Formats: sequence, C-alpha cells, structure tokens
Amino acid sequence: MSKVLIVGAGGVGGVVAHKCAQVPEVFSEILLASRTVARCEAIRDAVRERTGREIGVAGLDADQVDQTVALIRKFQPELVINVALPYQDLAIMDACLETGVAYLDTANYEPPDTPRFEYKWQWAYQERFKTAGLMALLGSGFDPGVTNVFCAYAARKYFDEIHYIDILDCNAGDHGHPFATNFNPEINIREITQPGRYWEDGEWKEIPAMSESMMWDYPEIGPRNSFLLYHEELESLVKNIHGLRRIRFFMTFGEQYLTHLRVLQNVGMTSIEPVMYEGHEVVPLKFLKQLLPDPGSLGENYKGKTNIGCVVSGIHNGSPRKIYIYNVCDHEETYREVGAQAVSYTTGVPAMIGAKMMLEGKWSGAGVFNMEELDPEPFMEDLNRYGLPWKILELEV
Repeated sequence: MSKVLIVGAGGVGGVVAHKCAQVPEVFSEILLASRTVARCEAIRDAVRERTGREIGVAGLDADQVDQTVALIRKFQPELVINVALPYQDLAIMDACLETGVAYLDTANYEPPDTPRFEYKWQWAYQERFKTAGLMALLGSGFDPGVTNVFCAYAARKYFDEIHYIDILDCNAGDHGHPFATNFNPEINIREITQPGRYWEDGEWKEIPAMSESMMWDYPEIGPRNSFLLYHEELESLVKNIHGLRRIRFFMTFGEQYLTHLRVLQNVGMTSIEPVMYEGHEVVPLKFLKQLLPDPGSLGENYKGKTNIGCVVSGIHNGSPRKIYIYNVCDHEETYREVGAQAVSYTTGVPAMIGAKMMLEGKWSGAGVFNMEELDPEPFMEDLNRYGLPWKILELEV
C-alpha cells in the first residue's frame, strides 16, 4: 500500500482521484493538490460520495518548486502523479528529484511561450533520475500512453516487423455546446493549430495545420473525417519501435468545430502573442480559455462515444498483416461512474494504471521512460479490469 500525491484538479485529476480511490489495496492514502483548493474539495466530496473513501486536499502552485518540495516532504508520497498543465512538468520533476520521489505524467512538457511538443526537455532528465535511482514515467494517458502500449503489445504479440502505424482518435460525442474543447482549451487549441507533422522514410515531414485528412470507419461509431496532426507519442515511438517506415496521427473534428476554429484564428483569438488592451497585456488564447466552457463541466450532458486506437501494419510469419487495436468509451457511462466525460476518463484511467504498475513493481527502473519501453501485458490486463477494454480487428492487407 502506498501514498500518492495527485497534482491537478481538472477533469483528468478528478478521474485519477476516483480511480485511485477504487483501488485501496494499492493507493492507501491520496492527497489531491491544486492552485484552486475549491476544485480539490469538490473532487474530494465526489470521491467520498461514490467510493466512501476520504482523500486529502491541499493548495499548491506547481510552478513553484519550493512549494511542491515542501508538500512532498510533509505528505511523504511514494509517487507524484502530475495531471497539471504541461507547462509545469519540469518544475514538478525538479521537486521529485529534490525529494527522492518517483514521477508520472500524462503529457509532455510545453514551453508557455512556444507551441512545441517535444520530449527533449524531459529526456534531458534521464541521467539525473538514473543517478538518483528514481523512475519517471512520461505520457501515461491514452494518446500518448495507451496508444504507445498498444504498439508495444502489437510488436510483441502480432508482428515480427512493424512498418506502418496510424494512431486514430475519434470523439463522436455531443456535449450540446456550439464550441468547446474536451480538455484544457489553451493546450487543445495550441495542439491543433500547429503544423501537421509525421515521420516517413527516415525523416520528419511537415504540412500546414489541418490540411490533410482521411475517412475512417470507426467501430461502433461509423465513418468520420480524420485530420493529420502532430502528437508527441510519434516522437518516442519512432525512437523505440524499430523497423518503422511511417507513423502518423489523426483526429476527428466536426464541421461546426472547424468553422468556429477558423473564425477564432482569423480574428486572432488563438494567438499566444500578448496584445495591449486598456493598458493591460492580454494573451488572446488565455482570454478565450476563460470564455469557453470548463471541460470538466461537459460530462453531465455528454452523449456518444470515443474510439481511439492504432492501425498497425507489418510482417508476421513471413506474410503481410494489418490490425486495428482500439478502445471504445461511452460518455454517459463514464459520467455515471466518476462524474466525468470520456475524454477525461480515457486519460485519467491510464494515469492510475501506470501509477499502479510502478507501485506494484511491475514497471520499474531508474531513469526516464516512455510507455512502450515497458512490459505491455500487465498494463493491457488492467485496461480491461479498470474500465478501458480493448479489441483487435484483423484488417484486409
């Protein structure tokens, strides 16, 4: 049994708190910390109501390493689960190193002033964590996270060589708002407005944002137009899945969403460059974030399903093979279980499972790890056990 500190009280933080509370044999004590204590208290009360367990709450500005260090030393957790903003990853990693505590997150570090999605800043911590004898697990969400594990599982069980991977992310749900993002609006909009990028024939190729798409028939959902984006798991999978010839990432968007996004871009509301307004410096995207619905509030009226998975092609026993390994998640079911919509759920459940793998010793080591570097089988078993069951379809080559 282990103590864990969860940093971040958004939609994902709420899911992680609920799911950890459901596994008392592993997570004996839980402390939830955020800059906004009221959010922590609301999650605490919901966890108590649904599970009967008590969790602690604390105020924390995770940008301040000294505050995180002080909280870790007071609570003495075995692991810090970071589901705060990606801007805060390095500060929390620094605090873990200073206090000798293991680290886990769900998304790679992003500099606040540059929309760049790279692991280089966190991979640079490899020697420091290795020397300290500590484990840092990066990207234990769904994509990145489960998709990485799907690829590792496919490499182990279904292929002798993997040549092509397409990661597909479809949210076919309806939340009833004209325009809203399913996770932090600032991070979401930065992600989808940067140029598309994929890896092919040994090099990275870049295209204008949202300029390429394909139709894919998603099981339990149907055909959806899916747009090529850059996503951080591509970078680590290129490094760790040997023999790849191409890897891409696609995400679905409805026409109403795309129309709103184009208008917001055209009037400058998605910019991260500060502007002066009535003597005050304002970042348009940060202001837009305040106007949009809180992603954590979307769950109550959300209907429909998500389908996220990997199309993997290669060679098995000398013959071509192609599979789709995927999960389908229902917004209404996740709201009934933990009070959250499926996008938060599909990120929060893998964060809990990744933490469980580390605390049980099924995943261990000193240094900085991406998900596909570790044994996929116990993680895949726990996906089925804790709410994200997966399926595999054999596809025509």
